[in-house]
Amino acid sequence: MRVVKRIRGYAQVIGQARRNRGDLVGWLGRRPQLAAATMTYETALLFSNKLDPRLKELAELKTAGLVACQFCLDIGSALAHTAGLTERQLTDLPRYKTSDAYTELEKLVIAFAEAMTVTPAVDIDELRDTLLTHLSKAQLTELAATIAWENQRARLNQGLGVQPTGMADGMACALPERS
Repeated sequence: MRVVKRIRGYAQVIGQARRNRGDLVGWLGRRPQLAAATMTYETALLFSNKLDPRLKELAELKTAGLVACQFCLDIGSALAHTAGLTERQLTDLPRYKTSDAYTELEKLVIAFAEAMTVTPAVDIDELRDTLLTHLSKAQLTELAATIAWENQRARLNQGLGVQPTGMADGMACALPERS
């Protein structure tokens, strides 16, 4: 049932794009092999269902914020709303450590996304061990793959100049992290 809900959420969010609709598709269309590989990985993550989608969305948004990918924050914020994250959770991401908007597990997931995204990656071992007290190995694998893929997505979008499409217009949107 999670997959069906996520597919509906994706369809709803993509339908809300108001501008710059073809940016990423236009770029990837120039390299069909890369477009196919991207769609394959996106589909695999969409159908990976061991981890609560809310945790995936938090991790993706934290990663997108750290990389400051405006497109990723736009689509990610809209998807987070469909997954049930609150406006406060979106706006409190830069200060998650002191916010009471998150559970202990959500804070660990966000910290893991942060640790995997900063260069060089730091404090991964301790976070991984702590997360394994809350998550199965399959769930942690899915989380790490989600974070790694969001890093790839965000950096590709920035490198190609992919612009936000307005999917999160009118709703709370996660903000980029300040360096």
